[in-house]
Amino acid sequence: MSDEVAVLGVGMHRFGIFPNVRAEEMARIAAEEALKDANMSFRDIDAVYVGFIGGSMMGAPKVAKELGLTGVPVQHIENASATGSTTFREAYLGISGGHYKTALCIGFDKMEEMPPVIGSVHSVESTLLPAAFFAMWAKRRMYDYGTTPQQLAWIAAKNWNNGALNPYAHRQPDHTISIDEVLHSYMVAEPFTAMMGAPVGGGAAAAVIGRKELAGKYTPGRKVVTVAASALQSETYQPGHVFLGPVIGPSQMTADTAKEAYEQAGIGPEDVDIVEVHDAWAIEELEYYELLGFVPRGEGERLIDEEATTIHGRLPFNTDGGLIARGHPGGPTGLAQIHEITLQLRGEAGPRQVEGAKVGLAHMVGAGSVCCVHLLKV
Repeated sequence: MSDEVAVLGVGMHRFGIFPNVRAEEMARIAAEEALKDANMSFRDIDAVYVGFIGGSMMGAPKVAKELGLTGVPVQHIENASATGSTTFREAYLGISGGHYKTALCIGFDKMEEMPPVIGSVHSVESTLLPAAFFAMWAKRRMYDYGTTPQQLAWIAAKNWNNGALNPYAHRQPDHTISIDEVLHSYMVAEPFTAMMGAPVGGGAAAAVIGRKELAGKYTPGRKVVTVAASALQSETYQPGHVFLGPVIGPSQMTADTAKEAYEQAGIGPEDVDIVEVHDAWAIEELEYYELLGFVPRGEGERLIDEEATTIHGRLPFNTDGGLIARGHPGGPTGLAQIHEITLQLRGEAGPRQVEGAKVGLAHMVGAGSVCCVHLLKV
């Protein structure tokens, strides 16, 4: 049934700091853009799925009311950083299961207005912030494989420069970011400087999905992007599990979730043309080169040295800037990945277009305890 569900439209409100714009207004703008892209109105929608972390108890129906009241089912989805991805998945399941013909997925948040959501007075996570956990992950890799700060800075600089090509990105530098500039920004948690991590801010993203045959009705003549796989898993025990904690979680979770997605789609890593991953810190992208199956363990640095993951490389990663440059408001992040991959597969990504892209992978981790992987194709 997976190939019978299509992404009919996508939309975004730029990620960043917008003190005078309500989060719900951002959601409305992104949703209206997605409906316009799908050549549909809200009356064509059978169900609404709304993902956010920091909104109010009735945030989902409030967002639906911004668009109109049609009596459709409205659900709130929350799954930490994987909220947007899980929102998309729940809508996909509703359509592939035959319950609806169309659905609107919306993700939004204003991270700068949210109270701390990780840890408690009884857990180590209240003492060690995410930056420290990821820094320990990076230091371990540096010990095991000889990874250098310059290689981590290369990933960050690449994503900053990709963000400059994306009008929806939080960070849009007006000059080419160099490795040295990344390395000389202020130190946050060794080996990470400030430019190696995602910014704090808000934003929204949305997607209209529906039965594949509807694409011909609403947007005839346009390439049809379908959902080839949707996989969601939670952590299982492995050595070091307790130390890693829920902020990062066991790395095997990403490998297992990707394996499930590949099996669903009947393809392998060698068939993927573009990848969007959870890169809250630069070490993550490097680790996911391997955990998603693109190179064997310990060989991720080779992709950096070959510059293989640039927009014009053989395996482009985070062409929209990723979390590091596009931003990571929480709720909308996974849907922003769907937005980018959809544009890329249609050939509509402008100056950041990956030539001939036919298969895209979107990966998000939620607080290290859940992982969601989607495969889209044309």
